[in-house]
Amino acid sequence: MVELGPELRRRRESAGYSLDKMAKLVHFTKGHLSKVETGRTQANRELAAAYDQVLGANGELIAIADAQPARRKPRGLMGLPAHTPHFVGRGPELTALGAVLGERQNIRVAVISGMAGSGKTALAVAAARTAADSFLDGCLLFDLRGHSPGMHPQSPAETAYHLLQSLDTTHDLIPADPDGRVNLLRDTLRNRDVLVVLDNVRHAGQVRPLLPAEGRSRVIITSRWRLPALDDAWHLDIDALSPAEALRLFQSLMHGTTTVDEPDAAAIVAHCGHLPLAIRIAAARILRGGWSARRFLQRLADRSTKLTYLEETERGVSAALAITCDLLPPEQRELLGLMANHPSTTMPVPSVQAVAGLAPGDTDLLLDGLHEAHLVSRSEDEQVRLHDLVHTYAMQHVRPADEVSRLAFDRLTDHYLAAAIAADKLLEPARHRPAIEATLHSEAPFEDAAGALAWMRSQWPTLVRLTDLVTDRRCWQLALAVRGFFFQEKLYDSWIHMHLAALTAAAGDPAATGRVLNGIGMARLEMGQVAESVDCHERALRSFVEAGDKPGAVDASASLAWARMHQDEVPASLEGLTAALAEYRRTGRDRNTVITLRGIAFALTCLDRFDEARAHATEARRSAAAPIDVVRGINCLAWVEYRAGAAARARDLYAEAADLAELADNGYERARALTGLGNLAGRAGDHDGAAVWWAQAAEHYADLVPVVVWEARAREELTRA
Repeated sequence: MVELGPELRRRRESAGYSLDKMAKLVHFTKGHLSKVETGRTQANRELAAAYDQVLGANGELIAIADAQPARRKPRGLMGLPAHTPHFVGRGPELTALGAVLGERQNIRVAVISGMAGSGKTALAVAAARTAADSFLDGCLLFDLRGHSPGMHPQSPAETAYHLLQSLDTTHDLIPADPDGRVNLLRDTLRNRDVLVVLDNVRHAGQVRPLLPAEGRSRVIITSRWRLPALDDAWHLDIDALSPAEALRLFQSLMHGTTTVDEPDAAAIVAHCGHLPLAIRIAAARILRGGWSARRFLQRLADRSTKLTYLEETERGVSAALAITCDLLPPEQRELLGLMANHPSTTMPVPSVQAVAGLAPGDTDLLLDGLHEAHLVSRSEDEQVRLHDLVHTYAMQHVRPADEVSRLAFDRLTDHYLAAAIAADKLLEPARHRPAIEATLHSEAPFEDAAGALAWMRSQWPTLVRLTDLVTDRRCWQLALAVRGFFFQEKLYDSWIHMHLAALTAAAGDPAATGRVLNGIGMARLEMGQVAESVDCHERALRSFVEAGDKPGAVDASASLAWARMHQDEVPASLEGLTAALAEYRRTGRDRNTVITLRGIAFALTCLDRFDEARAHATEARRSAAAPIDVVRGINCLAWVEYRAGAAARARDLYAEAADLAELADNGYERARALTGLGNLAGRAGDHDGAAVWWAQAAEHYADLVPVVVWEARAREELTRA
């Protein structure tokens, strides 16, 4: 007998109609036609008649419809849990699963994997309920006990037996031997139309013998492991919820109570790592445990008590993670514990190699195992991330003995110090710096200046945290290695925070103290805190003198002279800069020479000695080696010309500086140049033009400080006029 659905499809395609076109002609949805033509839904006589008319079949399709035997009605949902109103989010995941279960006829198995508590089962059930009407023989769910405490994982033979029973197989027909059972199950699934959810799977071998190779039946698998051995399956890895979804889940669980303000609720779900299990426990504790949200939030914010308050009698984050961790091989478990020594939950692979103290290949293999277990996630950009709750659990329950952890932390600190020094040298090769030795303990994390900059931009928060934890000389060495990057990126708060920690670590070493104080003084000056800057540089100078460090004393004197210029002590500033310039020329410190030439040019401009200022600024530009120092030299010369009244010359120089700063990817110097162009327009009476230039400048750097940036000071004066 001809099956109607495939016949409809054959005749439609022969007539050259697409599914979209046919749907419009017969006035049925495209999705419904797809299900009919593939046999997943039975066609009624009305649809057959519509096809018959459009395709000119002369009643043949109606006759086939009339001859079709009545199809068995769906049995509906048989084994799925009741609908929960507290399933939120996962829209893209549900859409993807729906496509796999519906139209992708060649995919019979979908694997949902994620860390403990991420909501894998809830997602699988939601997807199954959505697709239930398409499976005439119903939907079944079985817990295979892969991660159930105190229970042995269910074997394939056991699962096959229960599935066959649920599919109405007579008990006497179910073979006793395991192979016979799974063979009968596969044959049964081939001839049935059922969706099976195999929940809580530990490994691929637990389910591989059960999976249908053909037919209409489909299987959804959930597991804490990624199960890459199921290579014919479609894989969906899920993470924690988005912040918005996590907040919606919490609010849903609170049943509309108004006792938790939204900021507190957002903070609670953030401390739960946006993990559904943790959010459910937190909401339950607040609702039924007599806790105020604010007090409970305090407990979650304390890393030492967080996991304790995310436990209940029947469920808990620690208990869920313990099951996963206890299944790890010893080497993987040890690596997870060592990674807990990292001050951040995200780390580059070379940092993991350093903390592990292993060869790169060995570390990669262990990371692969942790990645498969969803205890870490490894991305293509060679970043490894631990969920915050995994990091906390590893610190408290998996971290090795103190001596082993101390050695791992020392390797990590040496690694970051060596990498920071290497990055600093690539970014500013001409800058004078003290000789510091450190061991990388890994593969090089970058190869060139662009890689060094990307590494610094991603790792500087970790370096700041590291200085809070390191108390020896490496603390101030780290601070000095990162200072140049902080100056370039204008990260003043972190710059000062890091250097204040370094100042404590440098106590008793006057030369190191001088370097750190000089760094703090530079940051204070950039922020416009001139008096504080002068104080730091004066203290640095005393420390260098005490240490007998003449180069350091020259640096402190030069920095002090820069700061005094902005205290309007210009003659004293010029005297100090001139003395420093002579010493830099004598000792061959070329980059410091260029910087000091610019300082002298600014000081001379303050004194209206424009010809001398122009000569010094021109030499600074001509002698600069680094592209950004060229830009700074041009901006300096443009300022001299602006103050000297040479508007056309200043305009050309500022325009040149703006273009070169854009090429150098330096928003700060570009903003100076654009502000200068605005100042020229404003001075010429073109106030609208000035506003345009200043607005463009703000797009690149909005916080030029008038106290220390000459162009910003001039703009302020023009806007007040």
